[in-house]
Amino acid sequence: MMSFTTKIQSYDGVGKFNVYVAEPDGRPRGAIIVIQEIFGVDTDIRWRCDLLAQSGYLAIAPDLFWRLDPGMELDPDITSTMKRSVDVVIRFNTDKGVHDVQTTINKAREIVGNKAKIGLIGYCLGGRMAAFASARTDIDAAVSYYGVQIERMLSEKDAIRNPLMLHMPEFDEHVGKEIQNQIHAAFDGNGQITIYDYPGQHHGFACALGKRRSEETARIADERTAQFLAQHIG
Repeated sequence: MMSFTTKIQSYDGVGKFNVYVAEPDGRPRGAIIVIQEIFGVDTDIRWRCDLLAQSGYLAIAPDLFWRLDPGMELDPDITSTMKRSVDVVIRFNTDKGVHDVQTTINKAREIVGNKAKIGLIGYCLGGRMAAFASARTDIDAAVSYYGVQIERMLSEKDAIRNPLMLHMPEFDEHVGKEIQNQIHAAFDGNGQITIYDYPGQHHGFACALGKRRSEETARIADERTAQFLAQHIG
């Protein structure tokens, strides 16, 4: 496996943004776009990419905060950094973010070839982007872990025509039970969408590193994700 950081030209020509790339040994099974939490492309996200590359996928994590705080990388276990991350995510433009995701998808297709399939995994903010990308991009399959503000795209649910998996913890501090019920009501009738609920779990339960991880439940969620990717990406 080899990993490096490079730059991609933005869709609107405003500038270039960093992407972390992890390449597998040999020909990739497909490509997976990995979308960050509100803490940037941090150690956790890079570790995720490395694990995917070890499983045979090309993994790419774009810096979606490049327009606001490029290269930002914070530790979610240090509470003093939370204000900075929250300030950035409040100013984050989801529509532009979706375009940046599509640009990253296009780059992945250049690398692995147009016949290969492209998947996406997102966490928190990235979980939101997974849902939006399912409706607005040509991603082949997507996985959302504890996505925030998914309720903002429920009117676009009929545009989701490729497989989407959601992992929703019962006690998500950022997605209350009422919103979870709205998501279920909108998505449960779509045969392309699978939702797993995790009783007793909190936001961030599946982080790869850090204090928030709930080991056994994270393992279950990640096994479901691995099976999903193997089925729909390769």
